[in-house]
Amino acid sequence: MTPATKIYFASDLHLGTPDYDTSLRRERLFVEWLEIAGRDAAEIYLVGDTFDFWHDYKTVVPKGYVRLLGKLAELSDRGVKLHIFTGNHDLWFDGYFEKELGARIYTAPTERQIDGKEFFIGHGDGLGPKDHGYKFIKRVFTNPVCQWLFRWIHPDLGIRLASYLSYRSRYSTGEKKLEQFLGEDREWLVMYCRRLLSRKHYDYFISGHRHLPLDINIDGSRYINLGDWLDYNSYAVWDGRDLRTGRFTSGAQTL
Repeated sequence: MTPATKIYFASDLHLGTPDYDTSLRRERLFVEWLEIAGRDAAEIYLVGDTFDFWHDYKTVVPKGYVRLLGKLAELSDRGVKLHIFTGNHDLWFDGYFEKELGARIYTAPTERQIDGKEFFIGHGDGLGPKDHGYKFIKRVFTNPVCQWLFRWIHPDLGIRLASYLSYRSRYSTGEKKLEQFLGEDREWLVMYCRRLLSRKHYDYFISGHRHLPLDINIDGSRYINLGDWLDYNSYAVWDGRDLRTGRFTSGAQTL
């Protein structure tokens, strides 16, 4: 067997949107990617917005996603370490993934030293300048009292309401448009990385949220945006020496 030495990163699957059939095709493709990645993966990072909406109820599991959850459970049972970040769409994790999948859950960016390199990893929402409206809403959504109140809404109604609002935010004009690169001087996450580098050196910044695969040199460091699985099927993999980015196509035998 191939030694399990690589670390894989992916983000922004947004499972559940825009409809069941489309989401299911995306889920099947991602599970195929996980199957291949799992052949030599020591760790896998899902860097936020795995689901278009998720809420950990005490006794209810939202319908769907059984292929993804089953594959993650299988990988965990084989010894692959799972790291799952909350995003701006799937904020409400509360123990289910830790218990069932043995995953480590992150609600904020984290720093890791891997093979002597400094990594800064996080979904990317609410970072950088501006976007004050979202930062306020995030504080409301992550407030324990607000989460407790939402839990008392019947799941059928709560999930439908949250999914509707998420859909409206993405398809407000009737169709989804691809994100456009704004330039390094206007990309919020690039600006945020520059600010962090003024205080400490990092070799790699890894984020999602932007829905646009990016690999940018910032003063000798690399900023990697993982893109998404709505349009790009993009990912990154660390092999112990270098961080490589790629895009997955069905039927691929190697990554």
